[in-house]
Amino acid sequence: MAEAGEKETRSNEESTDESESPVKINQISLDESGEHMGVCSEDGKVQVFGLYSAEEFHETFDCPIKIVAVHPHFVRSHFKQFVTGGKKLLLYERGWMNRWKPSVLHEGEGNIRNVKWRGHLIAWANNMGVKILDMVSKQRITNVPRDDISLRPDMYPCSLCWKDNLTLIIGWGNSVKICSVKERHASEMRDLPNRYVEIVFQFDTEFYISGLAPLCDQLVILSYVKEISEKTEVECCARPRLDIVQPLPESCEEISSDALTVRGFQENECRDYHLEYSEGESLFYIISPRDVVVAKERDQDDHIDWLLEKKKYEEALMAAEISQKTIKKHKILDIGLAYINHLVEKGEYDLAARKCQKILGKNTELWEFEVYKFKEIGQLKAISRYLPRRDPVLKPLIYEMVLHEFLESDYEGFATLIKEWPGDLYNNTIIVQAVVDHLKKDPQNRTLLRTLAELYTYDQRYGRALEIYLTLRHKDVFQLIHKHNLFSSIRDKIVLLMDFDSEKAVDMLLDNEDKISIDRVVEELENRPELQHVYLHKLFKRDHHKGQRYHEKQISLYAEYDRPNLLPFLRDSTHCPLEKALEICQQRNFVEETVYLLSRMGNSRSALKMIMEELHDVDKAIEFAKEQDDGELWEDLILYSIDKPPFITGLLNNIGTHVDPILLIHRIKEGMEIPNLRDSLVKILQDYNLQILLREGCKKILVADSLSLLKKMHRTQMKGVLVDEENICESCLSPILPSDASKSFSVVVFHCRHMFHRECLPVSNTVSSVQFCNICSAKHRGPGSAVLEMKK
Repeated sequence: MAEAGEKETRSNEESTDESESPVKINQISLDESGEHMGVCSEDGKVQVFGLYSAEEFHETFDCPIKIVAVHPHFVRSHFKQFVTGGKKLLLYERGWMNRWKPSVLHEGEGNIRNVKWRGHLIAWANNMGVKILDMVSKQRITNVPRDDISLRPDMYPCSLCWKDNLTLIIGWGNSVKICSVKERHASEMRDLPNRYVEIVFQFDTEFYISGLAPLCDQLVILSYVKEISEKTEVECCARPRLDIVQPLPESCEEISSDALTVRGFQENECRDYHLEYSEGESLFYIISPRDVVVAKERDQDDHIDWLLEKKKYEEALMAAEISQKTIKKHKILDIGLAYINHLVEKGEYDLAARKCQKILGKNTELWEFEVYKFKEIGQLKAISRYLPRRDPVLKPLIYEMVLHEFLESDYEGFATLIKEWPGDLYNNTIIVQAVVDHLKKDPQNRTLLRTLAELYTYDQRYGRALEIYLTLRHKDVFQLIHKHNLFSSIRDKIVLLMDFDSEKAVDMLLDNEDKISIDRVVEELENRPELQHVYLHKLFKRDHHKGQRYHEKQISLYAEYDRPNLLPFLRDSTHCPLEKALEICQQRNFVEETVYLLSRMGNSRSALKMIMEELHDVDKAIEFAKEQDDGELWEDLILYSIDKPPFITGLLNNIGTHVDPILLIHRIKEGMEIPNLRDSLVKILQDYNLQILLREGCKKILVADSLSLLKKMHRTQMKGVLVDEENICESCLSPILPSDASKSFSVVVFHCRHMFHRECLPVSNTVSSVQFCNICSAKHRGPGSAVLEMKK
């Protein structure tokens, strides 16, 4: 049978020897339980008997009986019925005293050609068409006429089968109809049967139909085929076909088609073939005069067989994985190995190697077998990327064999594998020696050197790995040092590290001062002052005090290699020898730095003079004088500028808020031309006016605030003061209130909350009648100590 997805059949041809019988058996009918059988023969005999019981019925007619059908539920006592077909359709029912009573269901339209009984419905075919009888109402509910009346009904008989209790499939000639029995609406009944039949599918086939059977929502059709002989050009009988079709409303779609080889097919006619099926077992029986062919629905093993036959290995592997619990004939591993071999034969080595991961899984023996197979065909590189590295791990020899293959022809690929593979997969010593041997031929090969460094790292020979990394100036050198704590190994390699990447090297050295001291680093960099400066500069930025012993050295280093940072260093350092710094700056004629140092050493006048004479920058001179805030400096600045008109303009524009401009104006010689004098004078007047306005504004604010505070103090002092039993006289320290409230007393309470008995208060020697608290007066407190007198 051809491949047809899920709906497939498999033909098992079972030949039966032709046996001789005195009487021809026309039909056998079984009930649904398979316990009762009806048989009719050419001599007119009909038998119905139980296969597992003694009950039996015999009847002999005077003509051959072609058709017999027992009730589907014959096993039940109230359904002991069967029908026979000849010129009449007779129904036999077992009644009283176990007698069988016949009744005519239909006659007068020729011989009954086929009968199928399902549930309460009987369908039969005669020369005119197909009828359906409802056994409940005993009414005939339809008549489906045959389409091609030119075909002899005895030569091209009608094929009937029930798909279910309400669906009848009719095949006659080359026409197929699928009929559905439906209930009629009560309003439509009148004198009509309560059921009717609707044809839901109808289509024609290319060949004549010998049998029909349902297969889920599809149909199995046994076809009688005629073809024209190529030699004689005469029509002859061909092999019968078993087709699976998908019914459509007015056509059908062929799913699969198979030609069956049966003995004597050249002499057979359409009526010589029959198709029967066992619904429960999905078995289909193709009956011919000499053979019986059994077909059954394909299972997943058959599907996989077909896929393997068509060399669709990937689909077969997928099908086996999906149905691994149900397949019996195939193993996923065997299919996978066949798939790998197929890919190798096609030359698809990379795909074959990639499939090894999924197919071989954790089977180390199979992995090693496949690796040797790839080696034999010279394709170890193809499988190298997919070799397992963890669970499972193959023998070290396998990995070494692959590495040697790459080492002979592909240094980059070799380096990639060394980087990706864990170092414990292979014997490191063997691979190191192999790399060393290759380096003898090509000592400067950077790829091999880098790979050798990684191998040394795996072997924990970090010192040798570090030497190679530094030689190569490889970016991983710092990571290697940190990861494996190799600071003791780099004590004599600091210059190399700094040459490679000074920023990273300095950061690493400063972060690990406890492992490599500052003194050791400075000592190692003694012959490379530019690198020494980079290190000490970054150290100073981190901490101004850690490298204080080198601050004197740093003055020269900054002056030589980094002048922009010299002045910030001089400002921030508290350990820098100023005399040494001044000497260096004067030697190199660094004016700004010399000015700063002179100022810091207290020689402001020399600093100002240098600004004026060396820099000729009046603004900087004025700024310097402002910072120092020294009258003598302003006097020197004015004296120096008095004969220089541009300097006078600068002074007029800037000193108005620091020095009285009149001092400068009086000293200007008559007739001297001063650039922008008018603008400068206007600015002086504006600055003066602004100062007056600011003073007046401040005065108003001060007066308003003083008045506000005075009012607030007055309101506060006008408030009452609580005097109770807990208060004491600040002089005699006894309670301020007498124990007998009826007696008169006199208390003096000051605004500072100090309280006295009148008699305890010292007599004032002043002329003023206002008294003040002795305690607060002694502490020089303000007016808040005035008195508030209470009498009773």
